[in-house]
Amino acid sequence: MIYLDNQATTQTDERVLEAMLPYFREQFGNPHAADHARGWAAATGLSGALARIGALIGADADEVILTSGATEANNLAILGTGLAGTSKRKRILVSAIEHKCVLGAARELAEHHGYTVNLIPVTGEGIVDLDAFRAMIDSDVLIASVMLVNNEVGSIQPIRELADAAHAAGVLIHCDAAQAPLAVDPQELAEMVDLASLSAHKMHGPPGIGALYVRRALQSAVRPLLHGGGQQNDLRSGTVPLPLAVGFGVAADLCQGEAAREERETLRLRRDRFVAGLRALDWAMQLNGPAGRDRHPGNANIRFEGVDAHDLLHVLQPGVAASTGSACSSAIPEPSHVLRAMGLPELSASQSVRFSLGRFTSDAEVDAAIFKIGEALSKVGTASDQVEQLKTDFAGYLGG
Repeated sequence: MIYLDNQATTQTDERVLEAMLPYFREQFGNPHAADHARGWAAATGLSGALARIGALIGADADEVILTSGATEANNLAILGTGLAGTSKRKRILVSAIEHKCVLGAARELAEHHGYTVNLIPVTGEGIVDLDAFRAMIDSDVLIASVMLVNNEVGSIQPIRELADAAHAAGVLIHCDAAQAPLAVDPQELAEMVDLASLSAHKMHGPPGIGALYVRRALQSAVRPLLHGGGQQNDLRSGTVPLPLAVGFGVAADLCQGEAAREERETLRLRRDRFVAGLRALDWAMQLNGPAGRDRHPGNANIRFEGVDAHDLLHVLQPGVAASTGSACSSAIPEPSHVLRAMGLPELSASQSVRFSLGRFTSDAEVDAAIFKIGEALSKVGTASDQVEQLKTDFAGYLGG
């Protein structure tokens, strides 16, 4: 199978696995066990991992709260801030193209805790409308949440400008940065935002672990969702999974520095090769989202005119793995809320497929995928023509 669904999850890097293995075996230990040497060694390993994760976004180790993933991190950011009771502000702003877990957490506050939630509109390219955002901000807004890189169309948001506008009005800003490390250099993110969410398995790290950056001065104003032993600055109780944390730290390391910048540029060129190859096929297609450097370098969200996306993906099995959008929403039989927020009609949204290339995608796989997609389009197109002809024939029969 040619795997082109890297925005759903990524293959764990071999270097990450190698770093994790000792912590499952000879170096295992509870980093919260303070009474023996094994616990001290585990705590040292954890401290190193937190420092590496923090360095990815320019944060200190004590500002990184490990979670089970980005969904928990996003919930802790939104619900934790809203339920803390430290402010009389009762409005929340979220972009219309946020991940479902951000939208769901905000909806929980609106339905059960007296908050008002407003959606920030986006342009037809999936970029937050900065002027609209500025107009929506007032003294009643507690927090605004805007993702750095969209998980469906890859649009990169102007976080610095959004953060400046929010902070000028005393508004907190949260950023879901789960898709960011393979797309941009997020090293200055911590200086721009108050909270930021990360996910290891979106950056060739292990699944089952994520993190929430919480600015040190803000930590007393976030209410924990999990209660217990008070680990992690009383913001998230529970024993930290040390092997996963170590792997997360290595994955974060691999997304920093000159090598990572070169990798992102190589990914961009490979994605452009893929899109150019699809354009050369004898099929009408449209690229959804922004062009150029305003887009995740591995993302290609493409509408194939006249072809249902699910039908195309079914025909492509088991040769090519891609998706119609967020894996978290794949069980929901409705058009992408991201594409609809960008102004695409329901039919166009239903014809759109997200292809996402990653670190281990090769040029040979790109070329093979283009060929397989061309074959699949021919099969789906022939089947669609046959169905339409049957409809016409049947209508004629009834009319006779």
